[in-house]
Amino acid sequence: MLTALTNVLLPVILVAGLGALLASRFPIDQQSISRITLYLLSPALVLDVVLKTPVQAGEALQLGTAYLLTSLLCLALGWLFGWGRPDAERRSLSAAVGIWNSGNMGLPIALFTFGQAGFERATLLFLASFVGMYVFGPLVYTLGRPSTDLRAAVGGIARLPALWVALLAVILRALHLTLPEGLSRGVSLLSQATLPMVLLALGLQLGAGGWPRLTQSLWLGTAGRLIGGPLIGYAAGKALGLDAQNLQVLVLSASMPTAVNALLIAREYGADTDTVAGVATLSTLGSVLTIAAIVTLLPRLH
Repeated sequence: MLTALTNVLLPVILVAGLGALLASRFPIDQQSISRITLYLLSPALVLDVVLKTPVQAGEALQLGTAYLLTSLLCLALGWLFGWGRPDAERRSLSAAVGIWNSGNMGLPIALFTFGQAGFERATLLFLASFVGMYVFGPLVYTLGRPSTDLRAAVGGIARLPALWVALLAVILRALHLTLPEGLSRGVSLLSQATLPMVLLALGLQLGAGGWPRLTQSLWLGTAGRLIGGPLIGYAAGKALGLDAQNLQVLVLSASMPTAVNALLIAREYGADTDTVAGVATLSTLGSVLTIAAIVTLLPRLH
């Protein structure tokens, strides 16, 4: 299992490292890269995944509810860890703990651990988390600010096209409609560029700002994501009465490191990007050990 984790983690470190090297040598417009990912590539990814993934409505609803509860509790844990810190840092800690990498790390690890059946369940969680991050992220970074009212916060969510594309994809699935082949191939090409661009964005942030200073907030955020996440996932799954396999998939998903998309959303809303990037980096490196431990313990969950 450790070899499998290394095979998943090494490409992540490689792509992000190349981005850091590039940013350390040349001036890069990170805002433009973030917006290309948020407004073009990410919507293509969610459209491609929803249209091509087999989804059972009952199980999707159950796992979606489990994700929602787990994510809200993780957001609250990050907010608690930021108590007494500046407002921008506290919001970023909340997002760093509550938004995790259920895609390019969570999906292959679920496949290695559970096989195809677990992979399909993990894909349902990925879909829920993909939509959730574009709801919770903007709310965390905007709601309650002195200059932001509820209408402005909701407007911030509505302007992200990933949510509208997700709604369109669900409607297409419900009506059993498919995209023309040429359009479908174009969407697939864009979706394949999403994960590399997201990882490059993390590397660019680190390369421009240097290795993060290891503050107490970064350690707390990392611990909240890698240790608090799976514990909260287990408690939420038990409370909702998930069966053994769905519970295991939820716990494994909730043990993933901070999603780099949290950094992209932070940059878009003018939040504390250094804190999010620091927790994303530390949690990604630390997850090699913590995920291996979680996988070892999963068979004991009933």
